[in-house]
Amino acid sequence: MKRRDCFWAVASVLNYVVVPMAANAAQSSVDKKAPDFSTLDANGQNRTLEEFKGKVVVLEWTSPSCPFVRAQYASGKMQELQSWAKAAGVVWLSVLSTNPARGDYLKPQQAQAFMQARKAQSKALLMDPSGQLGHAYGARNTPHMFVVNEVGVMVYAGAIDTQPTVDESVVPTSRNLVRAALEDVLAGRKVATPATAPYGCLVGYNA
Repeated sequence: MKRRDCFWAVASVLNYVVVPMAANAAQSSVDKKAPDFSTLDANGQNRTLEEFKGKVVVLEWTSPSCPFVRAQYASGKMQELQSWAKAAGVVWLSVLSTNPARGDYLKPQQAQAFMQARKAQSKALLMDPSGQLGHAYGARNTPHMFVVNEVGVMVYAGAIDTQPTVDESVVPTSRNLVRAALEDVLAGRKVATPATAPYGCLVGYNA
């Protein structure tokens, strides 16, 4: 990682509290019906979980300012995973639960443009300024990942991969836990590791 990028990453981490959630807390939501939702995406279209019934769904809590998220996208591994999932028929939804009072808040059009600049391959960017969707899923960190199977049951909740890092060069060396979960689901297997401790920046809720 370049010195300038390293300085930016360290400075960003100092402005965020990085609190991993225990894996047993994530486990409490696994093997249960995923919370239904109805929320607008960045294009103003209403999106619901019911809309994607019969499909495997990934929900990715993201952030425009978190260095852990930046590392995933700067490495290209997040976009690669999104593209692979899309080709496999998986619906990938990115979620932005940032309260408008925060300094890193982006209006829907700005958020969409930001994700496009990152070359994100998600189906839609869901806007959750009230935090209702995030609280329903128990999203604590960015990135915090959830996988819902074809019948609406949560089969994975936790981290994107096995190495918490803000260094984009480290990301490709990490085992991607979401891909592993998706491979199990798509093969008709029980997810081998259904819950892990998510890491990253705290989601920007108002309370």
